[in-house]
Amino acid sequence: MLAMLKPVMPVFDYVINQDYIAEYLCINKDKPEMDCNGKCYLMEMLEEENQQKKQNLPAIDLREYPIGFVQVLHIPSVTQLSFKTKNNTIYTRQYSSLFNDSLFHPPIGC
Repeated sequence: MLAMLKPVMPVFDYVINQDYIAEYLCINKDKPEMDCNGKCYLMEMLEEENQQKKQNLPAIDLREYPIGFVQVLHIPSVTQLSFKTKNNTIYTRQYSSLFNDSLFHPPIGC
């Protein structure tokens, strides 16, 4: 559960301590027209979090570590695909009608 909250911890820290960050840790506090309010510090902390994440995760190339039946698929780009149209214009009558064109004459009574 704690691992799921780790990526958003800098944001929580910023929201909770926004006044302190804006007053003491903000890089742009001498430029009030930027209306930074410590967002520069938040961006710096998020960038640091991303850098730590990249350093902790080694790059894995699946071609170097084949696993059983798993294969790296090559999917051709759209420019390599060729689309052929098929001409299916043969009309076939595949239905029958119950229409009877003879006249029905009711039986003549005595």
